[in-house]
Amino acid sequence: MAFANEIMASSSRVLLRNSLKQNQSPFLVSPVLVRLRKAVKFPVAALSEDLLRDPSSSSSSSSSSSSSSTSSSSTTSVPVPVSVVPSEKPVKFRVRAVVTVRNKIKEGFKETLVKHFDALTDNIGQNIVLELISTEIDPKTKAAKKSNEAVLKDWSKKINVKAERVNYTAEYMVDSNFGEPGAITVSNKHQQEFFLECITIEGFATGPVHFPCNSWVQARKDHPGKRIFFSNKPYLPGDTPAGLRFLREKELRNLRGDGKGVRNLSDRIYDFDTYNDLGNPDRAPEFARPTIGGSEQYPYPRRCRTGRLPSDTESRLEKPNPMYVPRDERFEESKQNTFSVKRLKAVLHNLIPGLKASISADNQDFNDFSDVDGLYSKGLLIQLGLQDDVLKKLPLPNVVSKIQESSQGLLKYDTPKIISKDKFAWLRDDEFARQAIAGVNPIGIERLQVFPPVSKLDPQIYGPQESALKEEHILNQLNGMTVQQAIDENKLFIIDYHDVYLPFLERINALDGRKAYATRTIFFLTPLDTLKPVAIELSLPPAGPSSRSKRVVTPAIDATTNWMWQLAKAHVCANDAGVHQLYNHWLRTHACMEPFILAAHRQMSAMHPIFKLLDPHMRYTLEINALARQSLINADGIIENCFTPGRYAMEISSAFYKNYWRFDMDTLPADLIRRGMAEPDPSQPHGLKLVFEDYPYAADGLLIWSAIENWVRTYVNHYYPHSSLIINDKELQAWYSESINVGHADRSHESWWPTLNNSENLVTVLTTLIWLASAQHAALNFGQYPYGGYVPNRPPLMRRLIPDESDPEYASFIADPQKYFLNALPSLLQASKYMAVVDTLSTHSPDEEYLGERQQPSIWSGDAEIVEAFYEFSAEMRRIEKVIDGRNRDKKLRNRCGAGVLPYELLAPSSEPGVTCRGVPNSVST
Repeated sequence: MAFANEIMASSSRVLLRNSLKQNQSPFLVSPVLVRLRKAVKFPVAALSEDLLRDPSSSSSSSSSSSSSSTSSSSTTSVPVPVSVVPSEKPVKFRVRAVVTVRNKIKEGFKETLVKHFDALTDNIGQNIVLELISTEIDPKTKAAKKSNEAVLKDWSKKINVKAERVNYTAEYMVDSNFGEPGAITVSNKHQQEFFLECITIEGFATGPVHFPCNSWVQARKDHPGKRIFFSNKPYLPGDTPAGLRFLREKELRNLRGDGKGVRNLSDRIYDFDTYNDLGNPDRAPEFARPTIGGSEQYPYPRRCRTGRLPSDTESRLEKPNPMYVPRDERFEESKQNTFSVKRLKAVLHNLIPGLKASISADNQDFNDFSDVDGLYSKGLLIQLGLQDDVLKKLPLPNVVSKIQESSQGLLKYDTPKIISKDKFAWLRDDEFARQAIAGVNPIGIERLQVFPPVSKLDPQIYGPQESALKEEHILNQLNGMTVQQAIDENKLFIIDYHDVYLPFLERINALDGRKAYATRTIFFLTPLDTLKPVAIELSLPPAGPSSRSKRVVTPAIDATTNWMWQLAKAHVCANDAGVHQLYNHWLRTHACMEPFILAAHRQMSAMHPIFKLLDPHMRYTLEINALARQSLINADGIIENCFTPGRYAMEISSAFYKNYWRFDMDTLPADLIRRGMAEPDPSQPHGLKLVFEDYPYAADGLLIWSAIENWVRTYVNHYYPHSSLIINDKELQAWYSESINVGHADRSHESWWPTLNNSENLVTVLTTLIWLASAQHAALNFGQYPYGGYVPNRPPLMRRLIPDESDPEYASFIADPQKYFLNALPSLLQASKYMAVVDTLSTHSPDEEYLGERQQPSIWSGDAEIVEAFYEFSAEMRRIEKVIDGRNRDKKLRNRCGAGVLPYELLAPSSEPGVTCRGVPNSVST
């Protein structure tokens, strides 16, 4: 993992390089002055060399902000910092700010016009003004010491610079007793926002002072107040220097807002709301959806409040109108461009199958496996043979031109990895089982401890709790063991979705084009540490006393049972796809993280060390969640269209939250122990022993979990050597309390929430959040297209049940089982929509930050010990990657190495951009 973009000291190097070119003295401290400074017991400012030569210049230089910012152009030398003896009368001296602004890669015509207008007006006072704030209090004013206001120079001269980053300078006159700068305010008098990456102050005898900003600064006409940025030096609330206390509290009040009004896209206000914006009954009655969150019936985490005025019945903002998230949470340009390209591709893929369906009703289904293969080999445009006269009828001229101008590749899907090494791997039972522990949802499997499994649902409503599974169904698959022996020796495992789906099945199966079971799948662990499926139970709601509501399907013994077995596995995959998307992926790593992110911005200052720790793990999450509310989990969105639960998807997700989600079980060790996949063992490296070694997700995950935990423990112990510091940290406690009591209000009464009263609990909470945002999300997200892009391998829904001999469909099944199987899968339109979306979600953008990386790695904290510890954590990530690469070459590990077997790389820390089926980003960003 490269750190080529490291910014630490870049501004200093620029100053040095420019000064040498101009035969000027850079901001350096001479050895003589260093010795003088060592005699001083507290931080002092530096004295400008030109002021030493001409003491009278001090008054004239500070007469106005304009003169102080422009006089440097006539100065013959750059000032050299000089330590001042405290007993002497304070003397004014000059310091310089190097301000790094990030340009947009592409600008629209309007943006370019406003940019040039700002360049013109910059010279007549409509400029960027900065002011330094000291950490110390002025004894006369009883407020923080401030510098003069300084204007950013050369804005108009650098208007046409095409570099991604442009450095500007500003100069201040400050007293020698100014103290250490701890904050800086920025006022943007231009008409347009700009992205402020960082500021470095040069000229103080204590050395450069860094301000990592990474924020959009809005025009004063839109946001009249000054923006506040703090230096990179972390402070617990009780240690905040006197000069910064008021600003620390003021900035948090600004971020909280007052909970009123509609949010503008340029706002930076973080607040909570329920999911009351998923439906749109004003569009049509069938698009009405219940509010999720805030009720006993539909509990849920809170999301970011937008303040939009409701329609007649509820709040809803349809595409293409942008959904509000605080301005700094929006995708940066390269990320946005990645999603724009994918959105175009999605439009094309949604449009063309729609045309096919409208041209001929007979072409809505896959009728042959060659139809599926054609999505990757021929491309949809060739497949459909669209003619110009058809294209001209489309009411989307821009899309039409893209279709006509684009290459064949744009209209083709990339071949998913699951069929890239072995086209028929998905048909094998061992591959079906392997994906349960090394696929896109490796956290649903549990060790079977009771046989037959028993339902916990009310038998008065959902029928007998007993399973239809019997010992005779699986006995001949257990290598001579009895069922009890296999259980005792940890050889039997289960994926049990019976209780999850059964309460919803009657409503789901009443939907058009939906047919589902509630499934249970039993696996046996072979002597090779591979799993094999031995039985699948399929349950339907009981329709009456004599109803056949449960059936068991076992591995094939002839041609007919082979196709029935394939259909049963497909139904299991459709169950699994819904649980994966609505619970493990969306709820646990997206929705449940959002309250912690909102509360962090509202309750912890950017100066707080815990905020600095969590900052990279919160990047982009609010934006991707807002996009999901608008396009994925909304009424008639992708999830409802393409997954088994249909319009009941978010109700099922709410039921998961109510019945299954526990924050304390989201640690990797606790989750593995809860599922019976590991046992506590202090003699093992991670304190756990897996029930079988070749469980790729768990084996690699424990490496990353332990590395995160060690890094967090080092960090926490550095700032909290005593538990009393944690208990008395008002910002930390307010963050955690608000995350639970407001963000997770519907589950706040649970006794399992950890208490922040000691360092170990704090380490566990922080490690869990970082794990969920990084490795857990990566394991669940970036394999979606590599595995699910081939729909027969992992269908997100099914449209036909398995026929019984008494069913009317049985004859067509016997006559053409392949066609029956393909027609049971999603339609071409559903499949192409689904594929386009998971392709987008599986894509790494060029600006991705991976675990062990972060923006400005050497200056994100002003604490040298912590920066060094972070580099050690980064090195550990690189070591883990080598271990994972070695495991994927180990022929003894058959779940990740072998003919046609995909290596398990979803937890390999780094990745190139694109769909790579690997890489662990810092945050939930797709």
